[in-house]
Amino acid sequence: MKNFDWTTFTRRIAVKSTLAEMYAAWTKTTEIEKWFLSNANYFDANKNLVDKNTPFEKGFTYEWHWYLYDGVEKGKITNANGEDFIQFSFAGDCLVDIKLSTQDDYSIVELTHKNIPTDENSKENIRLGCDSGWSFFLLNLKSVYEGGLDLRNKNPNLKGMINS
Repeated sequence: MKNFDWTTFTRRIAVKSTLAEMYAAWTKTTEIEKWFLSNANYFDANKNLVDKNTPFEKGFTYEWHWYLYDGVEKGKITNANGEDFIQFSFAGDCLVDIKLSTQDDYSIVELTHKNIPTDENSKENIRLGCDSGWSFFLLNLKSVYEGGLDLRNKNPNLKGMINS
């Protein structure tokens, strides 16, 4: 593990969908709640709550909630070009880049989580924990948009599952 990069990781997935659909999947509350979050709120620069059908923009802030998870993730949208690139803060001072591209009939979603601190807690909970979480949610993105099946566990009696 001496050459293991604890500060960043990248995951890619091909989704049979359009680039516009994938961009909306990340930037509209109505879409991101289908595959990733139980509740998402975005606020504009004046701290006004943004309509759930309006895509977020650079400078917006967010509050994210997941099923069966008590915490709230708060962060900022640091880039959103309206087409194929999104960046937001996550897990403190980390950044997550979402790059979208096309290949054949697929949209390629590339997620890079970077600027991860190297203390033991961050190594375990951010580098390893978020890698596992993002991998699951990218698979769920594909499942929802290709077949309509949401794989998330929403049953509070079944906590601690791979899909919770």
